[in-house]
Amino acid sequence: MAAKDHPNNAPGVPMVFPPWFERFQIKYFNPAVKPFARFLPGTATITHRGRKSGKAYETIITPYRKGQVLAIALGHGKTNWVKNVLAAGEADVQFSRNRVVHLTNPRILPAGAEGPDAENLPRMVRMQLRRIGVFVADIA
Repeated sequence: MAAKDHPNNAPGVPMVFPPWFERFQIKYFNPAVKPFARFLPGTATITHRGRKSGKAYETIITPYRKGQVLAIALGHGKTNWVKNVLAAGEADVQFSRNRVVHLTNPRILPAGAEGPDAENLPRMVRMQLRRIGVFVADIA
């Protein structure tokens, strides 16, 4: 299946990684890294609830923070964790063993977006926003 035909490839949130890489990451990389992801620089774990099951899930992310805004580039497109957080309207992000922040007002900025929301993002995320969608949420 090509990336353009993948269910994660949503309008404004293109999937830049090939589907085989996503399967590899889900099956091998994430389980290997999850136990110590919160200790690695630049990574965190987002805790969210399933839209249908209500089950708690943890997903490894690469967040960028500026003030009271947290941004995550969506290189894999609109994945299940993104849909879950948008549906729930909230989530928790664990940066380290004891540093947890609560996210509210989640939204997606589509690729190429401009305006005040985009200008308030960290520089690295603004560069990525040119080609891929970005998940943005406020820190409560």
